[in-house]
Amino acid sequence: MFINNFDPVAIEIFSLEIRWYSLAYIVGIFVGWLVAKKIFIKNESISKKFDDYITYIIIGIILGGRIGYILFYNLEYYLGNLIDIFKIWEGGMSFHGGLIGIIIASIIFGKRNNQNPFIYMDIVALVAPIGIFFGRISNFLNSELYGVETKLPWAVKFVKVDNLFRHPSQLYEAFFEGLILFLLLLYF
Repeated sequence: MFINNFDPVAIEIFSLEIRWYSLAYIVGIFVGWLVAKKIFIKNESISKKFDDYITYIIIGIILGGRIGYILFYNLEYYLGNLIDIFKIWEGGMSFHGGLIGIIIASIIFGKRNNQNPFIYMDIVALVAPIGIFFGRISNFLNSELYGVETKLPWAVKFVKVDNLFRHPSQLYEAFFEGLILFLLLLYF
Protein backbone atom coordinates (compact mmCIF):
# COMPACT_ATOMS: atom_id res chain seq x y z
CA MET A 1 0.00 0.00 0.00
CA PHE A 2 1.15 3.49 -0.86
CA ILE A 3 0.95 6.72 1.15
CA ASN A 4 0.18 9.89 -0.82
CA ASN A 5 1.58 12.94 0.89
CA PHE A 6 2.73 14.95 -2.14
CA ASP A 7 3.11 18.70 -2.01
CA PRO A 8 0.83 20.35 -4.62
CA VAL A 9 3.69 22.77 -5.34
CA ALA A 10 6.17 21.27 -7.79
CA ILE A 11 8.71 24.11 -7.77
CA GLU A 12 9.06 27.14 -5.51
CA ILE A 13 11.35 30.01 -6.45
CA PHE A 14 11.31 32.67 -3.73
CA SER A 15 7.57 33.35 -3.37
CA LEU A 16 6.66 32.07 -6.86
CA GLU A 17 4.94 28.68 -6.70
CA ILE A 18 4.62 26.46 -9.74
CA ARG A 19 2.04 23.77 -9.03
CA TRP A 20 1.71 20.30 -10.48
CA TYR A 21 -1.66 21.19 -11.92
CA SER A 22 -0.32 24.15 -13.91
CA LEU A 23 2.55 21.99 -15.16
CA ALA A 24 -0.01 19.39 -16.26
CA TYR A 25 -1.81 22.04 -18.33
CA ILE A 26 1.43 23.28 -19.89
CA VAL A 27 2.82 19.81 -20.68
CA GLY A 28 -0.56 18.46 -21.85
CA ILE A 29 -1.15 21.36 -24.24
CA PHE A 30 2.43 21.36 -25.52
CA VAL A 31 2.63 17.60 -26.10
CA GLY A 32 -0.88 17.56 -27.61
CA TRP A 33 0.11 20.37 -29.97
CA LEU A 34 3.28 18.54 -31.09
CA VAL A 35 1.47 15.22 -31.56
CA ALA A 36 -1.34 16.89 -33.51
CA LYS A 37 1.13 18.56 -35.86
CA LYS A 38 3.31 15.45 -36.32
CA ILE A 39 0.66 12.73 -36.58
CA PHE A 40 -2.87 14.00 -37.17
CA ILE A 41 -2.62 17.11 -39.38
CA LYS A 42 -2.02 16.24 -43.01
CA ASN A 43 -3.33 19.46 -44.61
CA GLU A 44 -0.65 22.17 -44.93
CA SER A 45 -3.07 25.11 -44.56
CA ILE A 46 -4.58 23.59 -41.40
CA SER A 47 -1.08 22.96 -40.05
CA LYS A 48 -0.12 26.64 -40.51
CA LYS A 49 -3.33 27.85 -38.82
CA PHE A 50 -3.09 25.31 -35.99
CA ASP A 51 -0.34 27.29 -34.25
CA ASP A 52 -2.64 30.32 -34.01
CA TYR A 53 -5.50 28.07 -32.95
CA ILE A 54 -3.54 26.89 -29.90
CA THR A 55 -3.72 30.41 -28.45
CA TYR A 56 -7.53 30.30 -28.73
CA ILE A 57 -7.54 26.85 -27.11
CA ILE A 58 -5.44 28.00 -24.15
CA ILE A 59 -7.75 30.96 -23.54
CA GLY A 60 -10.82 28.72 -23.98
CA ILE A 61 -9.50 26.14 -21.51
CA ILE A 62 -8.61 28.70 -18.85
CA LEU A 63 -11.71 30.89 -19.14
CA GLY A 64 -14.09 27.99 -19.72
CA GLY A 65 -12.55 25.88 -16.96
CA ARG A 66 -12.75 28.71 -14.45
CA ILE A 67 -16.24 29.88 -15.40
CA GLY A 68 -17.43 26.27 -15.43
CA TYR A 69 -16.07 25.70 -11.93
CA ILE A 70 -17.76 28.84 -10.67
CA LEU A 71 -21.13 28.05 -12.28
CA PHE A 72 -21.23 24.27 -11.73
CA TYR A 73 -19.56 23.87 -8.35
CA ASN A 74 -19.34 27.04 -6.29
CA LEU A 75 -21.64 29.78 -7.61
CA GLU A 76 -22.97 30.83 -4.21
CA TYR A 77 -19.48 31.46 -2.84
CA TYR A 78 -18.36 33.49 -5.85
CA LEU A 79 -21.51 35.60 -5.92
CA GLY A 80 -20.50 36.79 -2.45
CA ASN A 81 -16.78 37.04 -3.27
CA LEU A 82 -16.53 38.46 -6.79
CA ILE A 83 -12.81 39.34 -6.56
CA ASP A 84 -12.01 35.66 -5.86
CA ILE A 85 -13.23 34.78 -9.37
CA PHE A 86 -9.91 36.10 -10.69
CA LYS A 87 -7.74 34.16 -8.21
CA ILE A 88 -7.12 31.17 -10.46
CA TRP A 89 -3.89 30.40 -8.59
CA GLU A 90 -6.04 29.32 -5.64
CA GLY A 91 -7.53 26.50 -7.74
CA GLY A 92 -10.94 25.80 -9.13
CA MET A 93 -11.15 24.55 -12.70
CA SER A 94 -13.80 22.38 -14.33
CA PHE A 95 -13.24 19.86 -17.12
CA HIS A 96 -16.79 20.48 -18.34
CA GLY A 97 -16.23 24.23 -18.46
CA GLY A 98 -12.89 23.76 -20.23
CA LEU A 99 -14.60 21.61 -22.86
CA ILE A 100 -17.26 24.27 -23.42
CA GLY A 101 -14.48 26.87 -23.60
CA ILE A 102 -12.68 24.85 -26.29
CA ILE A 103 -15.88 24.55 -28.32
CA ILE A 104 -16.57 28.29 -28.13
CA ALA A 105 -12.93 29.16 -28.90
CA SER A 106 -12.99 26.78 -31.90
CA ILE A 107 -16.16 28.36 -33.28
CA ILE A 108 -14.71 31.87 -32.89
CA PHE A 109 -11.43 30.78 -34.51
CA GLY A 110 -13.26 29.10 -37.39
CA LYS A 111 -15.41 32.16 -38.09
CA ARG A 112 -12.45 34.55 -37.96
CA ASN A 113 -10.47 32.39 -40.38
CA ASN A 114 -13.34 31.27 -42.64
CA GLN A 115 -12.70 27.63 -41.79
CA ASN A 116 -14.81 24.81 -40.46
CA PRO A 117 -14.30 24.74 -36.66
CA PHE A 118 -15.15 21.04 -36.56
CA ILE A 119 -11.87 20.25 -38.33
CA TYR A 120 -10.00 21.78 -35.41
CA MET A 121 -12.25 20.25 -32.78
CA ASP A 122 -11.68 16.82 -34.35
CA ILE A 123 -7.92 17.28 -34.03
CA VAL A 124 -8.23 18.43 -30.41
CA ALA A 125 -10.45 15.42 -29.64
CA LEU A 126 -7.68 13.12 -30.89
CA VAL A 127 -5.04 14.62 -28.61
CA ALA A 128 -7.27 15.45 -25.61
CA PRO A 129 -6.37 12.15 -23.87
CA ILE A 130 -2.81 13.46 -23.54
CA GLY A 131 -4.03 16.41 -21.50
CA ILE A 132 -6.41 14.20 -19.54
CA PHE A 133 -3.51 11.88 -18.68
CA PHE A 134 -1.39 14.68 -17.23
CA GLY A 135 -4.39 16.27 -15.53
CA ARG A 136 -5.30 13.06 -13.71
CA ILE A 137 -1.70 12.53 -12.63
CA SER A 138 -1.76 16.01 -11.10
CA ASN A 139 -5.11 15.20 -9.44
CA PHE A 140 -3.33 12.25 -7.82
CA LEU A 141 -0.42 14.43 -6.68
CA ASN A 142 -2.90 16.98 -5.27
CA SER A 143 -4.99 14.29 -3.49
CA GLU A 144 -8.10 15.23 -5.50
CA LEU A 145 -10.81 13.05 -7.05
CA TYR A 146 -9.80 10.01 -4.98
CA GLY A 147 -11.79 6.79 -4.98
CA VAL A 148 -13.73 4.89 -2.35
CA GLU A 149 -12.16 3.11 0.58
CA THR A 150 -10.58 -0.28 -0.17
CA LYS A 151 -8.30 -2.93 1.27
CA LEU A 152 -6.73 -3.90 -2.07
CA PRO A 153 -2.93 -4.13 -2.12
CA TRP A 154 -2.60 -1.11 -4.45
CA ALA A 155 -4.73 1.11 -2.22
CA VAL A 156 -3.39 4.57 -1.48
CA LYS A 157 -3.62 6.40 1.83
CA PHE A 158 -4.40 10.05 1.11
CA VAL A 159 -2.87 11.71 4.17
CA LYS A 160 -4.17 15.17 3.26
CA VAL A 161 -7.74 13.86 2.94
CA ASP A 162 -8.61 11.43 5.74
CA ASN A 163 -5.86 8.80 6.21
CA LEU A 164 -8.03 6.06 4.73
CA PHE A 165 -6.79 3.63 2.11
CA ARG A 166 -8.64 4.38 -1.11
CA HIS A 167 -8.70 3.43 -4.76
CA PRO A 168 -6.30 5.67 -6.71
CA SER A 169 -9.10 6.50 -9.15
CA GLN A 170 -7.03 9.32 -10.63
CA LEU A 171 -4.43 6.77 -11.77
CA TYR A 172 -7.14 4.50 -13.21
CA GLU A 173 -8.48 7.47 -15.17
CA ALA A 174 -4.99 8.52 -16.31
CA PHE A 175 -4.45 5.00 -17.63
CA PHE A 176 -7.85 4.39 -19.26
CA GLU A 177 -8.97 7.91 -20.29
CA GLY A 178 -5.44 9.01 -21.09
CA LEU A 179 -3.15 6.28 -22.34
CA ILE A 180 -5.60 3.58 -23.51
CA LEU A 181 -8.04 6.05 -25.13
CA PHE A 182 -5.18 7.79 -26.94
CA LEU A 183 -3.84 4.48 -28.25
CA LEU A 184 -7.31 3.49 -29.46
CA LEU A 185 -7.77 6.82 -31.24
CA LEU A 186 -4.30 6.50 -32.75
CA TYR A 187 -5.10 3.00 -33.96
CA PHE A 188 -8.45 3.91 -35.55
